[in-house]
Amino acid sequence: MRPFLEDRYGNASSRTHAHGWQAEEAVEIARKQVAAMLHAEPREIIFTSGATESNNLALKGVAGVREGTLIASPMEHPAIHDTMEHLAATGRTVRWLPVDDLGQIDPGSVREELGKKPTDGDACDAPAPAPPIALVSVMLANNEIGVIQPIREIGQLCEHAGAWLHTDATQGIGKIAFDVRADHVHLASITGHKIHGPQGAGALYVRRRDPEVTLAPLFHGGGQERGIRPGTLNVPGIVGLGMACELCRIEQHKDAAHALRLRGRLWERLTTELDDMVLNGHPEARLPGNLHVSFLGVDSQTLMMAVPDVSVSAGAACSSGRIEPSRTLRACRIGGARAAGAIRFGIGRFTTEDEIERAADLFVAAVKTLRTKNR
Repeated sequence: MRPFLEDRYGNASSRTHAHGWQAEEAVEIARKQVAAMLHAEPREIIFTSGATESNNLALKGVAGVREGTLIASPMEHPAIHDTMEHLAATGRTVRWLPVDDLGQIDPGSVREELGKKPTDGDACDAPAPAPPIALVSVMLANNEIGVIQPIREIGQLCEHAGAWLHTDATQGIGKIAFDVRADHVHLASITGHKIHGPQGAGALYVRRRDPEVTLAPLFHGGGQERGIRPGTLNVPGIVGLGMACELCRIEQHKDAAHALRLRGRLWERLTTELDDMVLNGHPEARLPGNLHVSFLGVDSQTLMMAVPDVSVSAGAACSSGRIEPSRTLRACRIGGARAAGAIRFGIGRFTTEDEIERAADLFVAAVKTLRTKNR
């Protein structure tokens, strides 16, 4: 990124001088790198400021051009959930899919929402009815409990029914297999800072054929990014996003194996040295670097304050003196002491064995101390 923050500080939309040509070339290289990671075509990549903008552009963009119901998972990131609530307030019909206690969506519930019922033969052999559903939005993997959703099965159902499928792929890309074509995805959101890239740079995949997906832009004022996302491009951020995608594409299997090994070690330490612990989310269909556990009898907010050197997050927040489970935990019917003691550990490419051992030491000691005080 450095050259494009220093001496190559050209505008990628300036076509009349070498500085603009250098910037444009860099952007197109990055577009190819992002596309390669998603198994998309470069022209299907629209650069944005991050996944929040990509999610808003996908949902509001579809709502602006298609009639019909909008469907989403109740476990979505606020960038999806709050946008859906906004669209509902403007008069659009929004429905929420059920999830099981492990946080997964049953494709059968999607089939039901799409208005299709199983038949004795292959339902996909029958012609699809006029689509009552404009868009289904289901995240590739949950940002909290790390559960991976059956996107390919959901995508097949959506494609057959004529509904467009959007997935917030932010948490999953670079960590698990994802192919926008094979998974029957029409729109996909990503961001740079979840794959060791820069903050403030993201992208939206928009399918160009079979079918061509069209979007109403969020704002106007220029022809950049096919007019879907006008504005001067963040060339350094886009270059960084592209390289982060390239590295993920090359290193994904090694990174996943590394995260799985360290996650297993952390789980082993915690379960060996502490009792009254519960794993939240699916035990197998989860991101390799995600460990979401509940320490029963301990308040997660107090626990985090006791271990300030380890960056983790809680599964519940204190509101007006009451501990409220997150929306994700509520969707999985997790409450009470289990929600109050929920902690998410995230393990990535640069996490070391020493850090895992140190984190285990600190949490084991803190949990034991807090439980003693609470007796």
